[in-house]
Amino acid sequence: MIDRNDDKNDVVTFTAADGSTVDFIEIAGINLDGHFYAILKPVVPLPGMSEDEALVFEGKNVDGQSQFNIVVDSDVIDAVFDEYERLLAEND
Repeated sequence: MIDRNDDKNDVVTFTAADGSTVDFIEIAGINLDGHFYAILKPVVPLPGMSEDEALVFEGKNVDGQSQFNIVVDSDVIDAVFDEYERLLAEND
């Protein structure tokens, strides 16, 4: 489950099935090849991550609810970051 905390700038909270939560800063939303991806950076780095790393999640609408799943396919991750960089360059 994902909750948007409007009182915090672009912070979203994911709640796992066990009730644990992780806060992420929303870096970007990317539409690519008919899919929506979110680039999210943990507020507190997760074990094994550096402070400047972000994760890619694929968003889907399931029964009217937003559902986000982490992307593990390196080709998709690379394509999402390439599109992000392209959009940044386009807006400069």
